[in-house]
Amino acid sequence: MAKKQTELPAHVPVVGSAAPDFALPADDGSIVRLSDLRGQRVVLYFYPKDDTPGCTTQACGFRDNYVEITEQNAVVFGISPDGVNSHVKFRTKFNLPFRLLADEDHKVAEMYGVWGEKSMYGKKYFGIIRSHFVIDADGKIADVQYGVSPEDSVANALAALRLR
Repeated sequence: MAKKQTELPAHVPVVGSAAPDFALPADDGSIVRLSDLRGQRVVLYFYPKDDTPGCTTQACGFRDNYVEITEQNAVVFGISPDGVNSHVKFRTKFNLPFRLLADEDHKVAEMYGVWGEKSMYGKKYFGIIRSHFVIDADGKIADVQYGVSPEDSVANALAALRLR
């Protein structure tokens, strides 16, 4: 059974708004700028940490559906606070066909409203709220899934891509 999605806080970009632009280092040594991707649809998924169970489930889900995503004229990028070296290992270990972007100072996560307070075993801390954004070819937010489960993230992104 799918988990209920977390309610969208006021600081998260909404459908129809311009997607916040950024430039981040990728695991292949390139710099990815969202503004350079105009004309394509983009799935940005934010995840807490490389090579952890939920993050691996989400990444492998995007990997396993990568052909269908590209058939929808879309590209995928995973973003986490891990560094490029960690991303290289994670991408290689699971044969991910898309680039992972390093947001070590979590500035992009903050722009997208997905850096927030979390709780584990009663301890509060700040980290990534697992989320994804589908961005249309004009750079506008087409779908937001905030606090999405690793299992539902890919299915929800594909559904959003198919609608448009």
